[in-house]
Amino acid sequence: MATATAVSRLAVLAPGTSPLAPGRRRPAVPFPTVSRPRVLSAASRGRVLCLAASAPASSTDAGQDRLQKVPITNIRNFCIIAHIDHGKSTLADKLLEMTGTVQKRDMKQQFLDNMDLERERGITIKLQAARMRYVMNNEPYCLNLIDTPGHVDFSYEVSRSLAACEGALLVVDASQGVEAQTLANVYLALESNLEIIPVLNKIDLPGAEPDRIAQEIEEIIGLDCSNAIRCSAKEGIGITEILDAIVTKVPPPQDTLKNPLRALIFDSYYDAYRGVIVYFRVIDGSIKKGDKICFMANKKEYVADEIGVLSPNQMEADELHAGEVGYLSASVRSVADARVGDTITHFAKRAESALPGYSEATPMVFCGLFPLEADQFEELREALGKLQLNDAALKFEPESSSAMGFGFRCGFLGLLHMEIVQERLEREYNLNLIITAPSVVYRVNCANNETVECSNPSLLPEAGKRRSIEEPYVKIELLTPKDYIGPIMELGQERRGEFKEMNYITENRAKLIYMLPLAEMVGDFFDQLKSRSKGYASMEYAVVGYRESDLVKLDIQINGEPVEALSTIVHREKAYTVGRALTQKLKELIPRQMFKIPIQACIGAKVIASEALSAIRKDVLSKCYGGDISRKKKLLKKQAEGKKRMKAIGRVEVPQEAFMAVLKLEKEVL
Repeated sequence: MATATAVSRLAVLAPGTSPLAPGRRRPAVPFPTVSRPRVLSAASRGRVLCLAASAPASSTDAGQDRLQKVPITNIRNFCIIAHIDHGKSTLADKLLEMTGTVQKRDMKQQFLDNMDLERERGITIKLQAARMRYVMNNEPYCLNLIDTPGHVDFSYEVSRSLAACEGALLVVDASQGVEAQTLANVYLALESNLEIIPVLNKIDLPGAEPDRIAQEIEEIIGLDCSNAIRCSAKEGIGITEILDAIVTKVPPPQDTLKNPLRALIFDSYYDAYRGVIVYFRVIDGSIKKGDKICFMANKKEYVADEIGVLSPNQMEADELHAGEVGYLSASVRSVADARVGDTITHFAKRAESALPGYSEATPMVFCGLFPLEADQFEELREALGKLQLNDAALKFEPESSSAMGFGFRCGFLGLLHMEIVQERLEREYNLNLIITAPSVVYRVNCANNETVECSNPSLLPEAGKRRSIEEPYVKIELLTPKDYIGPIMELGQERRGEFKEMNYITENRAKLIYMLPLAEMVGDFFDQLKSRSKGYASMEYAVVGYRESDLVKLDIQINGEPVEALSTIVHREKAYTVGRALTQKLKELIPRQMFKIPIQACIGAKVIASEALSAIRKDVLSKCYGGDISRKKKLLKKQAEGKKRMKAIGRVEVPQEAFMAVLKLEKEVL
C-alpha cells in the first residue's frame, strides 16, 4: 500500500520535473482514498524507472567513482590554512558534502577532526587528507584536500601539509580580519611557492565587513583580493565558486610518471593489527600493490601489502601515480622504520636521491613526564614512541628524579602542544602521569670556556664553575584592536619584555613587537594576553637566539637536605617571590613530624625565604600533677635532647601530592 501511495505522488508531477531538482517544492497532493493498489501504465512505469536511475548513487558507488583514474593534468592538491577559529574545519566539511565525498546522512560537524580531544576543544590538532571528485564543464577532476591546524603550536603540521600541495585556500574571518597565525601561515605557503586563493568566510554574520577585510589583506599581506571569494561555510554560500577556483587557479602536479618512484611521507600512525600506516604523496613514478619498496633514510625493505587513497576513510587501490596522495600498509612493526619526511622508492629501481623532507622541529618548551606507577615506565616509553610517529614535533629522552623515579624529559613546540600530548597519553594509552613545570633550554658559559646546554635545573654546573647563563629570546608579534594596547604593553613590561616597535596596520588595529625571554612566555602569557584583550588579540612568535641574563638556581631545602626535583632556574628579581610561594605551599602540604622542620628557599648558601613546620609534641608534663619545678625542667630537657637527636638522623618524606601541588604552583608563579 505504501508503495502505491509513493508511486501515485510521483505520477502527478508535471512532465520533465524531477522530485530531486533543487529549488523545486513538491506540490501538495492529497493521499488517495482508494484502498486497492493502483496499476501503473507503461509510461508511468518508465517514468518511475527514470527517477530511480537519477537518484544519488550509494556510498559504495561514489567510492568507486573517486577511485577512477584521471589524467595528471586534472589532479589538484591543495590545503586550507587559517588562524584558529576562522572556520576552516567547517569549510572542509562543506567541500566534502558538496562533492558527495561524504553522504549527508553520515555528515557531522568537524568531520575530519576524528579525535575526541579535537571535538571537545573545537580545534584541529592533526592534519587530515581527503580525496574528492569534482566535475566541471563535463570534465572530472581529482581534488586532494589536506586540512591543517590553525594554532601556532601545530605550525609543524602545517609545514608538512604545504610540502604535499601546489595550492592553498587562505581562509580569513570576514568579521575578525587578519590575525597573527594568518600571517605566519601565508609566509609558510609563499616559501613553498604555492598558489594562494583568498577566501573571506562568515559573510553571513551581522558584524562581517568583507570589503574592509579584503583591503586589509591587500595592505598587510600584499595579495590581490579583487577576486577574493566571499563565502559562508556554515550556510553553504560560495562553495561552488571555491571548487571552481581550485580547478582553474591551482596548478596540476608535474608529469614525472616515467621517473623512478619517489614518494614523500607526510604523516603516519601505528595500528595494532597492521603496524605502521604511512600517508604519502607520490612525487615521481608510480607504486603498485605488491611492489617491493625501500625507505631511503634507513635502507629498510618491505612489500606494499596494501595501498589506497584517503577519501576520507581508507579505500584500497591497485596503483597510485605521480601527483596522487594515498596510504601504505607494509607490515612495518618498528616505529623507527617509517619516519615522517622519509622517501619511499622501489627496491629494484631506486631513485638516485631522496626528497628534501622537512626541517627538524625545534622544541620550545621542556617538561618531565613521569608515570604515577613505577611499573608503567616501559608502557610510557612505548606510548611515546608510537605518539612520536604520529606527531613528529615531539622529542623525548630518558630522565630520572630522586622524587619521582624514572621518566622522560620531553620537548614540545608550546604549552598547548604539551597539554595535548599529556591528554593523548592518558586517554589513548591509559597512563597516569605526573608532569613537571615547563622549562626552557639554557646555555651555560663555564669558566673553562666550555658551553653547556641545560634543560633541567639539576644539570646546572655549580656557581663557581660557571661564568654566565644565557636564555633563549623570542620575537613576539602581537596583533590587537587599539583599545587594548595599554593592558598588553603592561603585560609585556611585567614579563621582562623589550619593546621594539608599534605599527597601525589599519585604523583600528595595531601590531606590537617585543623581544621577550622564552621562559616568561611558556607560563600563562597567552592566557593573560587573551584575558587582557577580551579574546581579540593574537600572537605569533619565533626564537631569535640567546642572550645573557642575571639568572640563578633556586634550591629548596627541607630539613637541610636539598630536593632537586623542586629546583628551578629563575631571574634574580623574581627569586624572592617564587621562593616565598614555594615554601608557604610546602608548609601546608608536608605532614608534621616529631621534630621541627625548616623549609628554605636558597640561592647557593644564601637563604632568601624560609618557613618552619612545628613539631608534634608529646605532653611529658601530664604525669606531673605536683612537685618541684626542677623535675619538670628535667623532663623537658630530656625531651629536647631526644628531638635534637631525631632531627639529626630523621628524614622527611615529601608526599607525592606535595610534589604535584608544588609543580602546579610553579606553573602559576614562574
